Amino acid sequence: MAFQILLNFFLAFIWMFLSNDYSSLAFFKGYFFGGLIMFALRRFFDHRFYLINVIAVIKLFFIFCSELIKANIAVLKVILSPRLSMRPGIFALETELEKDWEITILSNLITLTPGTLVLEVSEDNKTLYIHAMDIDDVEQARLDIKNTFEKAIKEVSR
Repeated sequence: MAFQILLNFFLAFIWMFLSNDYSSLAFFKGYFFGGLIMFALRRFFDHRFYLINVIAVIKLFFIFCSELIKANIAVLKVILSPRLSMRPGIFALETELEKDWEITILSNLITLTPGTLVLEVSEDNKTLYIHAMDIDDVEQARLDIKNTFEKAIKEVSR
C-alpha cells in the first residue's frame, strides 16, 4: 500500500512538471489522474488498490465515533439514574483477528469506548477478556463487538 501511495505522489509531481504548473491545484489534478491510472492498472499490483483501504479506515473512524456516542449516552444514563442498577461483568471474546496490530487496534477501540475495558489478551492472541460496566446480555455484547469493530478492522487489513 505504501508503494501505491508513493507512486501516486510521483505521478502527481510528474503531472506538475509536464504541465509546467507548480500550484497545489495542478498537484491535486495530477494526484487524481495518477489515481485513475493506478486504478486502471491495479491488477499489476500485489495488494488491492490503496484507496479501498483508505475508505475502510474512514469507515472504521465513523463506526468508532458512533459507538463512542452510544457508549457515552449509556454511561450517562447509568450515572444519572436515581438507583444504581448496573450489572458489571467480565466476559471472553473469541476474535478472528490474526495479526498483532489488528488485535491491538481492537483492544484500544474497546478500551476507548466508555464502560468497557480490555483486561487481558490470552497467550495465543485469540481471546480478549473484557470488563463491561453494565451488561445485559453477554452474547449480544460479543456480537456487537464482532459486527462493528472486528468487521471494520478486517476490511482495513484484508
